[in-house]
Amino acid sequence: MATQAMFEPFTLPNGVTLKNRVLMAPMTNYAAQENGEVSDAELAYYAERSGGVSAIITACANVTADGQGFPNEFGAHRDDLVPSLKRLAKTIQDKGAKAILQIFHAGRMAPPELVGGQTVSASAIAPVREGAMTPRALEAEEVEAIIEAFGQATRRAMEAGFDGVEIHGANTYLIQQFFSPHSNRREDKWGGSLEKRLAFPLAVVDAVEAVAKQNPSFIVGYRFSPEEIENPGITLDDTMRLVDELAKKDLDYLHVSVMDFFAGSIRDENETTSPITLVQERVGEQVPVIGVGSLHTADEVEQGLAVVPMIALGRELIMEPKWVEKVEAGDLASIRTELDPEAQAELVVPDALWAGITSRPGWFPIKQTSK
Repeated sequence: MATQAMFEPFTLPNGVTLKNRVLMAPMTNYAAQENGEVSDAELAYYAERSGGVSAIITACANVTADGQGFPNEFGAHRDDLVPSLKRLAKTIQDKGAKAILQIFHAGRMAPPELVGGQTVSASAIAPVREGAMTPRALEAEEVEAIIEAFGQATRRAMEAGFDGVEIHGANTYLIQQFFSPHSNRREDKWGGSLEKRLAFPLAVVDAVEAVAKQNPSFIVGYRFSPEEIENPGITLDDTMRLVDELAKKDLDYLHVSVMDFFAGSIRDENETTSPITLVQERVGEQVPVIGVGSLHTADEVEQGLAVVPMIALGRELIMEPKWVEKVEAGDLASIRTELDPEAQAELVVPDALWAGITSRPGWFPIKQTSK
């Protein structure tokens, strides 16, 4: 099995070599301390999953206090959190994987109670969801401060010993909110035309890269969602402009966030080609692309690797922490493809994450147990 494409090393543009083509996708786990420090439960969770994959992309860490998106989320917004982040990086690296810290700001998607009662965004436009708060539009100087905060979070990641950061420009959070015509109705340099809506994402990349260049082997990636279902919303044409600009930067990878690797457009039923394939065809020769989305079996991952050079696995590594090791050993029969409701301790999953995934219908295939 070890001759498969997924076990070939891959060298990123900055010269760092990943031991194989499979990474762990970033997934929130709701398990940090109230003060933003990483918990022992999280360290155990990551340690259990760091032995086979070439890199762990962590859960998102907020870059400012008002950017927290989830309860019990670890942060990268204060210098006193560096020792906590150092424990996380070392835990991952000691098992053989590269440690990549995902950094973000939740913007209008933050729970109001976590950010002082008022969310912020590019414009005062509420998300399209029941009961959502209308955010306060950020002032120009606040926009600049958040861009700087991404750079400072990168500095803390470097001080903590991480191998890199992933800029979270996906999943409807603040960077995407500035890029989206739905959430960004500004009339200054940060919004309006498509070109101006690109300004904030690209400024964040520049701020991160300005810090990262102090260590040439420090990895910088960028994750994005290729479309939005809202109207107006991000289209594939918009995203092709975004990736054209990102490909000009010194990024080590682009990470396309979709639910199903091989599914077509969520906006246009006539566009049946996967956005991941379209991104790869557009800029894959300039910057490596990571694909993700409902790739459960070794064969499916190999099919994905026929399109892009790297694959990230998410839910698969919650159900089966040893997915990569078992594939490498040829032990496909013992790979768990359903979540066993009685296996939390064995799978080393923190309580809040476990409660979430076992109570959310359809998110995970749940093993039926006889009583």
